[in-house]
Amino acid sequence: MKKIEIAGRPIGNEYEPYIIAEMSANHNGNIETAFRIIEEAKKAGADAVKIQTYTPDTITLNSDLPDFQIEGGLWDGKTLYELYEWAHTPWDWHKPMFEHARKLGITMFSSPFDTTAVDLLEDLNAPAYKIASFEAIDLPLIRYVAATGKPMIISTGMADAEEIEEAIAAAREGGCKELAILHCVSGYPAPAEDYNLRTIPDMMERFGLVTGLSDHTLDNTTAIASVVLGASLVEKHFTLDRNGGGPDDSFSLEPVDLTALCKDSKTAWKSLGSVDYGRKSSEQGNVQFRRSLYFIKDMKAGEIITSDCIKSVRPGYGLAPKFSDALLGKRLSRDVSANSPVNFSDIHEQINF
Repeated sequence: MKKIEIAGRPIGNEYEPYIIAEMSANHNGNIETAFRIIEEAKKAGADAVKIQTYTPDTITLNSDLPDFQIEGGLWDGKTLYELYEWAHTPWDWHKPMFEHARKLGITMFSSPFDTTAVDLLEDLNAPAYKIASFEAIDLPLIRYVAATGKPMIISTGMADAEEIEEAIAAAREGGCKELAILHCVSGYPAPAEDYNLRTIPDMMERFGLVTGLSDHTLDNTTAIASVVLGASLVEKHFTLDRNGGGPDDSFSLEPVDLTALCKDSKTAWKSLGSVDYGRKSSEQGNVQFRRSLYFIKDMKAGEIITSDCIKSVRPGYGLAPKFSDALLGKRLSRDVSANSPVNFSDIHEQINF
């Protein structure tokens, strides 16, 4: 698959990388903060803002049994229910948030975590869907999303190759025509050395889909490198303040960082270009700094060129120095003056090269 489109924006290797600012829980329970995150993502140059659509009851059970306890990491000591109660985006915020994004001219879509979330997002005319890494094995949910006919992005954190194949097959079976996948490491944050970015070109070849990166590292280095390796989409968590105290703030980009990602990822993509050994436009004015052959004394037509007649010097307007031996012993076809470049037209005999 060469490309997909989200809200009219083509996404693929032939286009600038598509940058997704993941709001997640970074609104910290304040809809005005959510609005500001949308505004700052637009200012930074992101293509889309993504949210997550669930309630604690649609994603887990209200239990404090050991299975539901979080031990270690950012959310140590909470139950799953407590985490998702803290982190969720209230459903009655969705409509004003989508309206705010449309007013600003930035795309908004979401990760649904059950079928009721998909139904809500369909009512809001969401232009695309993202399947979160932990839901990549929820094949019924993938099929339900696929049935909307909207573009779908599947994040593959924790999924092995077989599970990725199953998720793709479920999307296809459900009717998805525009599908992308994201390489991801589901650590929060994740160390760069865990990312094994060489997986991205392998995924592109193995699965034949538009491929990108969901990046949970703390800076932009991994994301920029992924673009060089073929990533067409980059998703990063985004917050107004990394010290805001919310569930995801500490591993999210701040506005200045997102601005840099949007700019630098596009610069990296432009620098890839195509295979080209020719002289580039920015090099044209520097020909005077190359070496070439110049006459170093006045000579008459018919004279023989000897080693004391020519010299390899800067600038580069004469013949390349590689022709110096071939010129020796050749007869001039016309008068030449000192400090003039040597050209083929100055030589009476043909030079074989």
